[in-house]
Amino acid sequence: MELKAVGTAGTLESSDVMITIEPTKSGGIDLSLESSVINQYGRQIKAQVLDSLKRLGVENAKVIVNDHGALDCTIKARVECAYYRGCQCDVDGTYPWGGVIR
Repeated sequence: MELKAVGTAGTLESSDVMITIEPTKSGGIDLSLESSVINQYGRQIKAQVLDSLKRLGVENAKVIVNDHGALDCTIKARVECAYYRGCQCDVDGTYPWGGVIR
């Protein structure tokens, strides 16, 4: 699948994260992170986002992460959801949930 548009998932509520993924032609992953716990968990959040993108096969994207204390499983789910929304899987209703990211 290929990113076609901007995909967003999550909220700005406590214990959640908002992920925005948009296609880019610049090459590579441009990751921007804002977090209330960046000093304690910034490296772990970045690693979780990058690992999730790698498992999805994303090589070129601009990713904006606005974290408010989300757990790793929430970060993983939000990245996956934003990616599928950006691929516009909802047009034909074929979200491949549950097997891509382990």
